[in-house]
Amino acid sequence: MIIEELKKLYLSYVGCEPQAIEEMPASGSNRRYFRLLGNPTLIGVSGESLEENRAFLYMAEHFKQKGLPVPTIYARSENNMFYLQEDLGDTLLFNAIEKGRQTSIFSEEEKELLRKTMRLLPAIQFAGADGMDFSYCHPQAEFNSRSILWDLNYFKYCFIKNTGIEIDEPCLEKEFTLLCDLLLKENDNSFLYRDFQSRNIMWHNNAPYFIDFQGGRRGPIYYDVASFVGQARAKYSADAVQRMIDAYLESLKRYRSVEREKFMHTLIYFRLFRLLQNFSLRIPNCVKNPTALLFAIICRPGYIMNQ
Repeated sequence: MIIEELKKLYLSYVGCEPQAIEEMPASGSNRRYFRLLGNPTLIGVSGESLEENRAFLYMAEHFKQKGLPVPTIYARSENNMFYLQEDLGDTLLFNAIEKGRQTSIFSEEEKELLRKTMRLLPAIQFAGADGMDFSYCHPQAEFNSRSILWDLNYFKYCFIKNTGIEIDEPCLEKEFTLLCDLLLKENDNSFLYRDFQSRNIMWHNNAPYFIDFQGGRRGPIYYDVASFVGQARAKYSADAVQRMIDAYLESLKRYRSVEREKFMHTLIYFRLFRLLQNFSLRIPNCVKNPTALLFAIICRPGYIMNQ
């Protein structure tokens, strides 16, 4: 069924059937990707969620109009369940920095790949948000208290409760509310990619291309920075993290003024939030006593309020 639909879509766009169709390795979503070999070779996509497909197709076309590096959409089915997009190859940024990930020692070339990616992030956050109809975003249009508290409570019930740690739940709820307020305090009406990490960046023609942004929404700029530099499996060194943040802040100046000290202070809370979302003990390097910070949130009433 899927193969036939993609064949028909390719035929309608190119004028002939593809020479061959190869299914690509599964990603972390329910979408399936196929390489349709021919002249041209294109990527065929089958998605199970209509809302998710609509979000991706709208955003991809919107970003392309803004001159951002995303895959071109060439054709779509009438029901938006199948579409053809540009073939960007097979090299994920995650794989391009494999040696550094394995050894935690990143070469200058690998560091430059990371910095090059971070220099582009402000463009998708601000140029990408310009004129965007956020009503297309799925499952929600903006980063809000409901989504924050859902994630924090998920952490409480699926992580803390399973550790057997004794906690003062009313005080913990107050801490969660305070953290929520801090996360919502800064909002530039910018685009929040939400899953901005090296697995969602393709390296093509010596440049990064954005993919898998269909979960994006309106939200604060800090979230994506925290997501990228805090990706646990990437094993970034403290020096690599600082260099990436420096590259980001330099590029950010084109869109808004920023005080580095204030930015870094706010970023800590977003990195903590991402940590709680991922249930990982790989704590941000910029936190002086990270383990104490995590368990202070869990066990010490008023920790956030007193910072």
